[in-house]
Amino acid sequence: MKTVGVIGGSGLYDIEGLTDVESVSVDTPWGSPSDNLIVGSLDDTRMVFLPRHGRYHKQMPSEINYRANIFAMKKMGVEWIISVSAVGSMKEHISPGQIVIPSQFYDHTKTRVSTFFGSGIVAHVSMADPVCALLSDELYNASISSGATVHKGGTYLCMEGPQFSSRAESNIYRGWGVDIIGMTNATEAKLAREAEICYASISMATDYDCWHEQHDDVTVDDLIETLNNNVQLARDIIKKVVPAIGESRECPCGSALQNAIITPKEAITKETRDRLEILIKRYV
Repeated sequence: MKTVGVIGGSGLYDIEGLTDVESVSVDTPWGSPSDNLIVGSLDDTRMVFLPRHGRYHKQMPSEINYRANIFAMKKMGVEWIISVSAVGSMKEHISPGQIVIPSQFYDHTKTRVSTFFGSGIVAHVSMADPVCALLSDELYNASISSGATVHKGGTYLCMEGPQFSSRAESNIYRGWGVDIIGMTNATEAKLAREAEICYASISMATDYDCWHEQHDDVTVDDLIETLNNNVQLARDIIKKVVPAIGESRECPCGSALQNAIITPKEAITKETRDRLEILIKRYV
């Protein structure tokens, strides 16, 4: 049975047809994930859901324990992660309420740890193509089938937050040519790649950040309203995409560490091996 993970809001697991639902507490070498994982079955697929900011949205983007979140997914056998998140649009043609399936990330965060490695072991995975192309294709097809207006490809700028952009920052980012802006996905994508998990994003535009002179500046109320309106759409997309995901992965995501670990095997301590066992056991 294939296992698909979903990281997003706390209501995404309320999908028609999801059975045998249970809440699972998972421990990791980096502590606890954002919340318990919600596990269930959707037809012949095992589903693992995680509210990114915890129940009741208590964790800021920079407070999220990203390493614990992705490691917990790996520990549960997840091979595909679908991210659902709110973003600001940096392009006129991407209107609030529409969806972007980004193909690239620009990581503009400043304070986060975005690797499992260090402390005695070094690895350099490729992030040239940071999302799984096959999973992105399936998300795009499922979004179209669900009636969404969706844009395939584009660059997601990941900012630190929790504040929204200043007007100067917003216009500078637009000058860089980015398409959308958010606060979480680049960090998740880096860790998912190290964990050899396919990762792709359903990015829901909620606003025009603050660059657009004919639209109000972004507010939390606008963000929540747009997200709430799109919760059912996100559920529909997830339900449609799951059957389309193949049992076997014909993409490079599942072997990202194959030539990435640079530390000699004999120099890696038992403590380090034990900590990273589920990530490196195929290679060390």
